[in-house]
Amino acid sequence: MADFKDTLKKVLPEGVQSVLRNTRDGLQRLPADLEAAAHPWRRAVNARLRLLRDMYKGKRCFIIGNGPSLKNTDMRKLRGEYTFGMNRIYLMFPELGFETSFFVSINDLVIEQSAADIQQLQMPKFIAWHAHRYLQPDENLYFLHTTYTGPRFARDITGRLWEGATVTYVALQVAYYLGFSEAILIGVDHSFTTQGKPNTTIVSEGDDPNHFNPAYFGKGFRWQLPDLDTSEVGYAMARHAYEADGRRVLDATIGGKLAIFPKVDYNSLFRK
Repeated sequence: MADFKDTLKKVLPEGVQSVLRNTRDGLQRLPADLEAAAHPWRRAVNARLRLLRDMYKGKRCFIIGNGPSLKNTDMRKLRGEYTFGMNRIYLMFPELGFETSFFVSINDLVIEQSAADIQQLQMPKFIAWHAHRYLQPDENLYFLHTTYTGPRFARDITGRLWEGATVTYVALQVAYYLGFSEAILIGVDHSFTTQGKPNTTIVSEGDDPNHFNPAYFGKGFRWQLPDLDTSEVGYAMARHAYEADGRRVLDATIGGKLAIFPKVDYNSLFRK
């Protein structure tokens, strides 16, 4: 079988190979796609999601990553702004004195270990459908059908979204659907102290050096090492989608390593 595959790679044009790979991938996803489309919870969620489309047209929002740079960012300036928080951002809420406008989480390990905290959040919560077993439906919870494969930028989040190896990419798709004309990234440091094979599950052995709070993925927390290369593919797709529609994504992360989006000084975004 391996020899046959190698022969096909040699004789078939790359375009044909790509079509075959995408077709196979789509067929493998089909059962999950059908289940997500047919489940009563998802049908109810999609009816509510359609009411949100373009609700914030022309507005700007801040998508808050969870990198250490947040410790050097004056988060008080975000009071009154539309904000997306992700994963364990709620650890910062007591210090902030306010909660983010929206919440997004897609990683099974994060959702499983933080389910009780996530369930209690009162803002609109956009959660990966594949982790729905850890949560109960509520009026603020929107299950999204996200997948690990099948790269795309979803302009309609009632269908399938590609995760792009980072929750930030899903947040960009949600922000687009809600109509925001400008999405500004902060805390997206795009660098990690902990090294290893991307997507490998590890158990934290102590304080977390990769996020704004040492307890973020603290001792005993299971998490997956980042896949920065794949996330850059997603970010490039997001930039193209926004700009093609006359919108934009800006990167105001202090000292961030991401080089996909136009950089802007964080403090310059606010009136004196």
